[in-house]
Amino acid sequence: MGGEPVRRIDTLVVEEPLEIRIAGTPLAVTMRTPGHDVELAAGFLVSEGVIGAAEDIRSAIHCGGPGTGGEVNEYNVLDIALAAGVAPPAPDVTRNFYTTSSCGMCGKASIDAVRTVSRFDVRSDPVTVEPEQVAALPDRLRAEQAVFEKTGGLHAAALFDVATGELLVLREDVGRHNAVDKVIGWALLQDRLPLRGMVLQVSGRASFELVQKAVMAGIPVLSAVSAPSSLAAELADEAGLTLIGFVRGDHMNVYTHAQRIAGT
Repeated sequence: MGGEPVRRIDTLVVEEPLEIRIAGTPLAVTMRTPGHDVELAAGFLVSEGVIGAAEDIRSAIHCGGPGTGGEVNEYNVLDIALAAGVAPPAPDVTRNFYTTSSCGMCGKASIDAVRTVSRFDVRSDPVTVEPEQVAALPDRLRAEQAVFEKTGGLHAAALFDVATGELLVLREDVGRHNAVDKVIGWALLQDRLPLRGMVLQVSGRASFELVQKAVMAGIPVLSAVSAPSSLAAELADEAGLTLIGFVRGDHMNVYTHAQRIAGT
């Protein structure tokens, strides 16, 4: 302040709509950072309880070019074909075709529809994680955020294997729920579900929907650098998920199922 104004080029994060279709029928539109769109759609469908394994998807095709109303394929429409015998999303849980980058649940018919029943039992996962291991995760996450370093405007989610300490996958997106969907979608396409023995680390707060996504993918531990919501903690407790918030330095708050944190 007080100095001469300076003009310079700034790098901004890309935000564009993605319409997800099932067999040509629109299911949802989300504002996302382009890239890993098939993972995003796959993770979204896991969260909705539509699929649970890689074999449940027959194909995924970007469309929008000639023959679909436009001459140029801008890769903002993704059509998913489910495998034979996999039921499409039920009409009562279909979204109203629009979600913002900050809220993935906008358009849900009711809170009861969000409490999707997971096909994986998170409560029975016996994994134990050292508190020092959890404390190190935010720094490891930040160190791998290549796009964040250029733009400062992205959320991130990463999957860590507790037994080996390995960072398996990290995804960035303008929407926190999209970043988590991309991670879960990666795991599904790699045939890794359920994600037993894993920690999902996120760069922001832990919302109800992020807890639900973790439960639907069979992840036993969700760690966030910021606060969880009351509804997130309620669902985590109900589902048997260990929810950790305010992971900063050598401090953290363990809200549910603390038995998975060594020494508690």
